[in-house]
Amino acid sequence: MTNQQSNRFFFNVDWITILIYIALCAVGYVNIYASVHNTTDTSVFNFGSNYGKQLIYVIAGLVLGFSILLLDAKFFSVFSPIVYGVTVLLLIIVLVVGRNVGGNQAWISLGGGFRLQPSEFAKFGTALLLARYISSFSPKFRDLKSIAFAGLIMGIPLVLIMLQPDAGSALVFLAFMFPMYREGLSGYFLLIFLGMIVLFVADFLVPLKVLIPTILLIGGFFVYQNKRKQKVMFSAILVTIIAIAYLFVVKLAYEKVLKPHQRTRIELILGLKIDPKGVGYNVIQSKIAIGSGQLTGRGFLQGTQTKYGYVPAQSTDFIFSTIGEEWGFVGCFVVIGLFLFLLLRLINLAERQRSTFSRVYGYCVASILFFHVFINIGMAIGIVPVIGIPLPFISYGGSSLWSFTILLFIFLKLDSNRMGFI
Repeated sequence: MTNQQSNRFFFNVDWITILIYIALCAVGYVNIYASVHNTTDTSVFNFGSNYGKQLIYVIAGLVLGFSILLLDAKFFSVFSPIVYGVTVLLLIIVLVVGRNVGGNQAWISLGGGFRLQPSEFAKFGTALLLARYISSFSPKFRDLKSIAFAGLIMGIPLVLIMLQPDAGSALVFLAFMFPMYREGLSGYFLLIFLGMIVLFVADFLVPLKVLIPTILLIGGFFVYQNKRKQKVMFSAILVTIIAIAYLFVVKLAYEKVLKPHQRTRIELILGLKIDPKGVGYNVIQSKIAIGSGQLTGRGFLQGTQTKYGYVPAQSTDFIFSTIGEEWGFVGCFVVIGLFLFLLLRLINLAERQRSTFSRVYGYCVASILFFHVFINIGMAIGIVPVIGIPLPFISYGGSSLWSFTILLFIFLKLDSNRMGFI
């Protein structure tokens, strides 16, 4: 690389996003250290501990990220089918030889205490192929064929992850609906998705003998109002039938597909069950930890909930409870502010792309990160079910940190070359 090329490389890269990334990784390391700290071992370089391993993951992630920035931007478009294929192959392999952790066969053991979680890497593989499909064929998502093909790209890894079974990681793939919406997918699909959520909740809170007549009444009203518009009338009838059938499918899936602990988590969120010593214990302790932090927190290494290990999975799924207890509302505000700034920055960068591939991929990155942040923090404060997905760049784990790093830095590379990659 010549000096002129090197200067252009450093000038074009969005260093603001990289600084946010480094800040979030630093927040993660500090709070992982706090979550597993003990007075007998105060070394910050104990590589046998979670925080020591996380330091290795962060350094390796930085090397990986900057290595991506040195690649040709066209590499990611050209080889996206191969990347997608490799990640799908890993998802198949983990079903055969994977290690079962916490009831999910989602890990491939690499030896030395290190494990690889293919579902994390499937996210950027899927994002790349979806961006390639949309940029190559310019679908407007107005016909069933284009929607079905995009759905297949998302659906293959989603189904394989569900077989592990890891419902939390599988649900993340629904985030790809937002880039599709940006590229022309009808807003009706988002309304249908929202309606499915509403009906899902209503199925538990309202008896079927009340819910079904209500749906029939609403459907009948739309049919009557549009009796001279046959297409709208038949659509209303079809939606009504599907909605009623969906209620029975939800009941069946709830009873036959979900595991007992997953059913309990849903019941806890909906207020149908109180289980302070069982499945609900994690969330209760997390909320106590966050609430006890008040405005400025108890102070670094001073959190009692953190220090005495009351919150399970505190360095992974519930890392936000450590932030809340030791750094208080101010710390939570800063972390959420960093994520919000990052998401807005990514959307702004995506909109300035000249390449459809780069724009779609940028929206995929923003959507995946938003889904993770919203669900993870929502779990910690008890407003969404506990489905076990990490907080990007902050939760402990090499697979999640590296996959998010790859996801982000590929887009930064595409953005740095936005004037030359069409």
